[in-house]
Amino acid sequence: MKSATNTPVRGWRDRVFSAAAFLFVTVFIAFVLVLIVTDVLYVDRKAVLTVLTSKFILHALWMSIWTSLLTTLIALLFAVPMGYALSRFHLPGHILADAIVDLPIVFPPLVAGLTLLVFFSATSLGRWIQEDLGLEFVFQPKGIVLCPFVAAASFAIRSAKTAFDDVDRRYENVALTLGCTQWGSFHRVSLPLARNGIIAGGILTWARAFGLFGPLMIFVGSFRGRTEVLSTTIFLEQSVGNLEVALAIALLLILIALIAVTGIRLVGGSALVRL
Repeated sequence: MKSATNTPVRGWRDRVFSAAAFLFVTVFIAFVLVLIVTDVLYVDRKAVLTVLTSKFILHALWMSIWTSLLTTLIALLFAVPMGYALSRFHLPGHILADAIVDLPIVFPPLVAGLTLLVFFSATSLGRWIQEDLGLEFVFQPKGIVLCPFVAAASFAIRSAKTAFDDVDRRYENVALTLGCTQWGSFHRVSLPLARNGIIAGGILTWARAFGLFGPLMIFVGSFRGRTEVLSTTIFLEQSVGNLEVALAIALLLILIALIAVTGIRLVGGSALVRL
């Protein structure tokens, strides 16, 4: 006698539920695509040429590229050891430290710019850093690196912690029993296994830093040829009525964001699901 199969029975209610869920997905994706297509149709050839030839916009593009890459590098330098420490060591105040690391993710982005502006302008320590040490950040290109770091580094730290959480500690214990030191176990076992999640966090941090707007306007402003980046260029062009040019730059940022999100999914999207 043949055993009964375990194939689930799907009635009409199941089919209606599946169709309804699929409808929500379809509506949301269609809405996003309609918005993007609307922008594409609004932009004319002249606006595209302006974006490709304007020395100010090209300078803003270059500023966005090198500052966001430097921000990401510094964020990863913090993220790897911090992510490992938060994942492996449970020190006093661990829960509070974990919450503070996540704080920049949830508070309004403008808070980062305003807080930095007050610190460097209205506190003795901030003025000492700027005046005595000569590290000027307020309305300076250096601030384009510091401001996104404060706003986006938490993404790299959290993704690094998540990646290390996914590494089975038994592998580390085996390495230790075979004579590895804690450092050897870290860089030979834990770090290679967590690599994809760390890279994904770096991509997310870079995308966040590349498109940051509000904090930069408060902390460094948007001076043409000096502290202007692509996100603030959109505001400047829109404010003087060049809507087509602003939309052309916005489409470039959307394309970069799409590439970044796709890259995250390819190298370690599952590690970021729990962010």
